[in-house]
Amino acid sequence: MKEYFRLQIIRTDRIYREIGINPWVGLLLSILIFALLSELLFYKTSLAKYLLMLTALSTLFGLGEKQRTEFIQTVFGDVQYRSIRIVENLIFALPFLIVLSIRSCFVEAAVLTTSAILLAFFTQRLGLNFTLPTPFSQRPFEYAVGFRKTFLFFPIAYALTVIAIVVDNMNLGIFSMLLVFLVALTYSSSPEDEYYVWIHARSPKSFLKHKCLHAMKNASLLAVPILLALSCFYPTQIFIFVALFLIGNLYVLTIVIMKYSAYPHEINLLEGIVLTCSIFFPPILLLILPFYISKANRKLSPYLNDPH
Repeated sequence: MKEYFRLQIIRTDRIYREIGINPWVGLLLSILIFALLSELLFYKTSLAKYLLMLTALSTLFGLGEKQRTEFIQTVFGDVQYRSIRIVENLIFALPFLIVLSIRSCFVEAAVLTTSAILLAFFTQRLGLNFTLPTPFSQRPFEYAVGFRKTFLFFPIAYALTVIAIVVDNMNLGIFSMLLVFLVALTYSSSPEDEYYVWIHARSPKSFLKHKCLHAMKNASLLAVPILLALSCFYPTQIFIFVALFLIGNLYVLTIVIMKYSAYPHEINLLEGIVLTCSIFFPPILLLILPFYISKANRKLSPYLNDPH
């Protein structure tokens, strides 16, 4: 296990050096930025603790990516694999736990700690002998595949919505809707094999539009039940729910475009920083999208041709 974390330290060191920052300076800056953003978040909104939990969970979901976990399990074996996953999840959750504890959000900190440990045991393979039906078509495939891997999150999110209504906690209901969008974002974050792009008889612009529209439609389908439930029981706050629903779709749109702007590679550190910073001012995404759309069209051009 020590070897794994030693390799992660070396990898992080290289990432900082590649972007021209001394690793120690980069680490200090990261801590400072995280602290300032957390302080700003609590200053700006009463939903701060839920947004922090959402950000932490998105990080933990990323650590559980299928190919990554299978590689760790193959190299280190089943026993060390589980220990590595638990320790790694807790390390990544630690900054969020510290902030929540300082803010006396002990219940949320306990929930996040429990989630970090449980997600170490979460496998994306269902292990069932039947094909789980989905509310999506097979084209595009991302949502059908992603839904089958993570379908357990949706009963949890919908149950949280019911609990929120029963105990009259609107913020918990909002958190459940944000959780649905968070899970949906993971479906479009990883690049598919080049063949699955090449087979489309579309221009890059048409392909990108097709992917974005279907991603937003499918994400909306998952979130609409929560939106309707909250709107019925909190009609005076409907504008807040609709705004958050639209912002969620904006992030879905952005993640698709960013994925293809880096294609065939993974979304890099800079895009991740942009997405994280945009949490505090989502409209900034509208300003940067034209740049990423142009970049995505260039990246897709070698694989697609205009049929006309």
